[in-house]
Amino acid sequence: MSALPTPPRSPARPQRQRPARPPVRRRRPRWAMRVTTSVSVTVLAAAGIGHALLTGLGSDIDRIDPFKDMKNRPAHGHGMNVLLVGTDGRDRITPEEKEKYRLGGAPCHCTDTIMIVHLSEDRKRASIVSLPRDSYAETPAHIDRTTGRRHQPHPVKLNAAYAEGGPQLTVRTVENMTHVKIDHYLEVDFTSFIKTVDVLGGVRICTVKPLKDTYTGLDLPTGVHDLNGGQALQYVRSRHIDGASDLGRMQRQQRFLAALIERATSSGVLLNPIRFRDVTGAVLGSVRADKGLGPDELVDLGRAMRTFSPSSSEFTTVPIGKMGYAVKGIGSTLKWDEQKADRLFRTLRDDRPLAPHRVRSKALRVDVAPQQIRVQVENGTMTAGLGRRVDSGLAATGFRTTRAPVNAPDRSVPRTIVQYDPRWDRSAKSLATALPGSELRPVNGQGPLMKVIAGSDFKEVHKVRAEDPAQGAFETVTGDQVVCP
Repeated sequence: MSALPTPPRSPARPQRQRPARPPVRRRRPRWAMRVTTSVSVTVLAAAGIGHALLTGLGSDIDRIDPFKDMKNRPAHGHGMNVLLVGTDGRDRITPEEKEKYRLGGAPCHCTDTIMIVHLSEDRKRASIVSLPRDSYAETPAHIDRTTGRRHQPHPVKLNAAYAEGGPQLTVRTVENMTHVKIDHYLEVDFTSFIKTVDVLGGVRICTVKPLKDTYTGLDLPTGVHDLNGGQALQYVRSRHIDGASDLGRMQRQQRFLAALIERATSSGVLLNPIRFRDVTGAVLGSVRADKGLGPDELVDLGRAMRTFSPSSSEFTTVPIGKMGYAVKGIGSTLKWDEQKADRLFRTLRDDRPLAPHRVRSKALRVDVAPQQIRVQVENGTMTAGLGRRVDSGLAATGFRTTRAPVNAPDRSVPRTIVQYDPRWDRSAKSLATALPGSELRPVNGQGPLMKVIAGSDFKEVHKVRAEDPAQGAFETVTGDQVVCP
């Protein structure tokens, strides 16, 4: 995406003529973070906003000290690690918004979202790792911030650490689990989330299947949607859409984050001081941050990240070894895969990318990965070799073809047909996407094997990929993969 030109200067005074200056084009920085307000402030800083303006804005942030008296911390690695948390605070949301967006429940005063954002030492890459809120965790010894009682180390769900010991216990628990030293802490709530999205004019989300959650009220048909702040909150909170529960929700949060950054960097807000003021003024009242993350750090970080791009941001979730890990007194938790998680966090400490280098793909996104779809190709024409050409094209984009195409009983098929069992309709639609113009034809009882009957209209196979493709050892996706094409 091309950079935006610097807004024109006021006309020169009549009494003194100055030579016209060519317009200055600024490369718009991009970096990915989950917590909306934190993203806005840091990315806006990266646009080169002046130190004086940031100093004034910084005075509105609620400062905390999550690192007070912390001992035996992990060794500092390369780059910067920020713990970003989103709480379920909703005290300042209006009654109308609570009813409309299903926010009427009592808050648990715990972390609804937890992410580690690692910024590489050269500031050319951001690696965002989601930590499921139901992760099995063990807290270090601490004093309960509510009761004042001293607790010995004990098991909890990760999001409960905040309720017991606030930001400090959350940081200590995450460091104990990951052995990654946290350099900065940022926290926002529902109010700042809604306001930030609304001030930016909404975000654009693309869905390849309907998304409906009766708990949050989310109801999105397949297609492109422009969401306001309340709708976006429904989107990132929904966890009853399918069997993926929290893991599916984290994928949607990552997709939303990429869309938010796309919106912020393409809307001109980074170059417009008035819009910048509106966005930050709307959200800073609910931000909490550590004392060390001040205006100087934001400006220095912004200057270093001028060449950042969406493809340099990468998203993943900590590998899960056991779903539904039962713990007495706690309930069902998610147990991390210790070996894979250790490799993941070692990669962060070593300041190495999580996703392998790749060339941006122009493949069309589909609901079901082609690697999961079995296909038998038939030649429905008198053109010699057409069946093999279609078979090879489908195999090249990942479909599990039989590699043994045959001639169809009818050799006068004008339009390519995708014949499928209705029970595998999602797979059939993904296959048809790779064969533009093809006809979907259901056949009861056919089973999971798809049948493609190549017609005389066949021209080429389009490359397709799953909506959430696995990338590398940590199933990582990059920012440019999860925004609308």
